[in-house]
Amino acid sequence: MTKDELKSEIIRLKKEKRAVILGHYYQIDDIQDISDYIGDSLALAQEAQRTDADIIVFCGVHFMAETAKILNPSRKVLLPDVAASCSLAESCNGEDLRKFKEQYPGHIVVSYVNCSAEVKAESDLICTSGNAEKLINALPADEKIIFAPDRNLGGYINSKTGRNMVLWDGVCVVHDAMEAESFLKLKSEYPDAPMVAHPECNSALLAVADFIGSTKAMLNYIQKSESKRIIVATEPGILYEMKKNNPDKEFIVPSGSDSCSCNECSYMKMNTLEKLYLCLRDEKPEIILDSDLIEKAKTPIVRMLDMSKELGIIK
Repeated sequence: MTKDELKSEIIRLKKEKRAVILGHYYQIDDIQDISDYIGDSLALAQEAQRTDADIIVFCGVHFMAETAKILNPSRKVLLPDVAASCSLAESCNGEDLRKFKEQYPGHIVVSYVNCSAEVKAESDLICTSGNAEKLINALPADEKIIFAPDRNLGGYINSKTGRNMVLWDGVCVVHDAMEAESFLKLKSEYPDAPMVAHPECNSALLAVADFIGSTKAMLNYIQKSESKRIIVATEPGILYEMKKNNPDKEFIVPSGSDSCSCNECSYMKMNTLEKLYLCLRDEKPEIILDSDLIEKAKTPIVRMLDMSKELGIIK
């Protein structure tokens, strides 16, 4: 089928099967175009809770679809390509985290949402890149904390809060591989352009950024910025949303071209229109989680949401 035929069939099947399509910011443009909602992983999982859809199709990576299932256990959750994993989530599993916790008695575990259901189940609190600093600051000053699985985000939060959290040694290989030197070169070439960076990037790169924040925070910053040029240090899939919302602005990435694939997440690009069509047609691959695991993994997520409401982070 042609691209247009695939899109027509996807729309038809979506209506026929009362499905909702959730697309992450890092998905290919065609999938973002056809998604009902675009956002980051947790926001999309929450969005699914607000719909009455029978089927949730999560166009993202595996841990994101798991989170959607955890928050929507009665719904059928599908992932177009079940092999769409995440280097950060793969760096930490439940068994290894349990062993790690034994080395640090008296510590609670705060885990970044970019982790597997098993890791969430071993955690006391989940956070996002957008709320991590406020949540950590809200914990007692003498609380001993293990932060998993992202050492870059954990290190950034340590620097912002003055904490000394024990960090699990995991990274997003895409963000961690971005080099400060490349962005310093861009800053010298475009001195009028502020640089935005995701806190999953390494500390050397974050040190030269003008704004550090979650994907949503970066989008908001750019929307309000008077600058007509922005240097972007995160996965380039976000450029589609940035350009759509800010057609009068120029977005600059290393190599001077947003077609460069060196900083792309290969996992995020595994979902295609054809796989999305087949996923809806056959209603598989489906995310299946044990009910006990769902309950254990849901507890720290609910704690995060409750704390976020108390702190005024979300309404």
